Amino acid sequence: MTSLADEFEALRPRLLRLAYSQLGSLAEAEEDVVQEAWLRLQRSDRSTIDDLRAWLTTVVSRLGLDALGSARARREQYVGPWLPDPLIDAPATDADPADRVTLDESVSLALLFVLERLSPAERTAFILHDVFAFSFDEIAAVVGRTPQATRQLASRARRHVVDARPRQPGTPEQQRRLVQAFAAAAAEGDVDGLLDVLDPDVVMRADGGGRVKAARKPLAGADRVARAVVALARKELRGADLRILDVNGLPGLLVVGRDPAWVGVAAFTVDGGRITSIHNHLNPDKLRHLAAGDAGCSVVTIL
Repeated sequence: MTSLADEFEALRPRLLRLAYSQLGSLAEAEEDVVQEAWLRLQRSDRSTIDDLRAWLTTVVSRLGLDALGSARARREQYVGPWLPDPLIDAPATDADPADRVTLDESVSLALLFVLERLSPAERTAFILHDVFAFSFDEIAAVVGRTPQATRQLASRARRHVVDARPRQPGTPEQQRRLVQAFAAAAAEGDVDGLLDVLDPDVVMRADGGGRVKAARKPLAGADRVARAVVALARKELRGADLRILDVNGLPGLLVVGRDPAWVGVAAFTVDGGRITSIHNHLNPDKLRHLAAGDAGCSVVTIL
């Protein structure tokens, strides 16, 4: 006979994916939402729950909505730009594969970054309807609004997302080729090679969280970004390996320093055949789930 704990564990990846999509933080999703949902389940009368999957999904959605408010307050005190946690398609050696959150590009880092601009209710309505296919009646029960009001919330959120989304994102293989070209040019100190793949209005952000050295303001413009990438490679990353891997379902880069304990992840947004944004994730607290040794072969080494 299947125990309650076994039933919950079978649903955990879906619940974690939902909470992460709402919050953009893997730690907050796990600690503040999924674990709390498990505690509430333990305290509940199991005989009153007809559909455990639906019950837990609703509980996690409500907890995620509540957690967004306090999360925003913490992010206002964050050192430098706060970026959503990257999810890497390379499991840590001490992690159970069943606990991994798997995503495709429907919840890309670019989308999560845009969602940071929305109200908690707008973000929740959009995620639940457009990503998880909840009905507006179901969403209304989560956000405490009428179905018509939740429809309007999702519509407003969708307009923001559409305005910010790439018009011509290309295929994952096209993005992979651009990322490969970017990595090669960065390793070779080739400014012109970088300019070939960067959009004129590209923006680069870095999330170090005060834990590691990182720019505290976004850098805009292809020439400025290209020269900054080359300078960083020469001064800080000499001897580092650049490896391509999937970041939230799209090709990105893992940077492994000469000291394998040092890692960074770069996520890219592509539009019209050029890279339009680069998100550099350097805060080690956000990369604890990544084992660099399991992330495949080096694409290129910075000399």
